[in-house]
Amino acid sequence: MYWQEEENEEQFQVPERVVDLAFSIRCPTLPVDHAWELAGQIGQRLPWFGDEPRSGLHIIHGADSGNGWERPQGADELLYLSRRTRLVLRLPSERIGEASSRLAGETLTIDGHRMEVGRAKPRPLARSTILYSRYTVAEPDQDEEQFVEGAVGALRELRLRFKKILCGKSFELSTPEGPVFTRSLMVGGLPYEDAVLLQEEGLGPLRTMGCGIFLPQKEF
Repeated sequence: MYWQEEENEEQFQVPERVVDLAFSIRCPTLPVDHAWELAGQIGQRLPWFGDEPRSGLHIIHGADSGNGWERPQGADELLYLSRRTRLVLRLPSERIGEASSRLAGETLTIDGHRMEVGRAKPRPLARSTILYSRYTVAEPDQDEEQFVEGAVGALRELRLRFKKILCGKSFELSTPEGPVFTRSLMVGGLPYEDAVLLQEEGLGPLRTMGCGIFLPQKEF
């Protein structure tokens, strides 16, 4: 018997075209809804951030937020962050050096909350068959079925192979132009190669505000 497919999956090495760059931070508290202001602060230090393909921001979750599905819901509520909390950017590997040097040592101000940025460490993308995005941009008048249909179409445009999709909670992110409606999205049954591609490409707009950024999920 020939087990080429299983062997290839087992030996799969995650490429380093895109990585997560994790900065240590000192920041006791942040508003739950901090994506717009944090993205703006990063953009001031990294002028290319909003225009760089395959770049994105991981919205910060506090210690009480678990795996991201449970957290304070009010936009004005605060997240209480531990020393283990990281500021994480998803970036093409060729941008790591510049991002590290320009952000490390900086103090960002997010709605009056100070964030002291420390050293950075690159992390490879996940080797996982199940991924989820906490925030994926959706139309406010879409029901869950319509949102899933749109997500399936977008995934197929990327020529990704997958077996399951699940729509989760909705959340609104504040911007000066008005709120952005989002839904969480889980995608399962991905081959490792396709899972890496989905992490690299993301799904939908506003990835520098944390939308369409995919992370590994242990259970579907």
